[in-house]
Amino acid sequence: MKSLGRFTVRGQVLETDAPHQIRLFDGKYRTAYKIIEFTVFGASASSSSNTDVYGKLATTGNLPDGTVNFFNAADVRELAWSGSAGSSDTMFNAPVARVLDPDNLVVEDLYIYARSAGTEPINYLIVLEKLDVGLTQGMYTLVQNNSQNFPQN
Repeated sequence: MKSLGRFTVRGQVLETDAPHQIRLFDGKYRTAYKIIEFTVFGASASSSSNTDVYGKLATTGNLPDGTVNFFNAADVRELAWSGSAGSSDTMFNAPVARVLDPDNLVVEDLYIYARSAGTEPINYLIVLEKLDVGLTQGMYTLVQNNSQNFPQN
């Protein structure tokens, strides 16, 4: 695999707008993106707005609702998970949890799903590395990214 550079995607999403599509597909099935970093954090700087926020990145925009089980590591379409405690003024002192599938690759687009106890926007920061993976690996990754075959509980 040959690196074609690193890119940063950042923005805000409301829980009601999730999943939010992040367009990556360049029309070539031989290029893929590797998620290097994924972080979500609250938008409020008020310590009175101690709202925990959670997010995940997936390769599809039609995952099950997941109200009870928001995170599902058994679903191969989920690639990265993140969460932070409290408002942005305390988040730099609070733990931020991040879990990335070390073998993640994305050929088409990413979708961010976000949850929050409040109504404020949820910030996200994603660092990606674009790779030339070749057509065979690109097609294999595309099939995996769109897989519906995962264990159900």
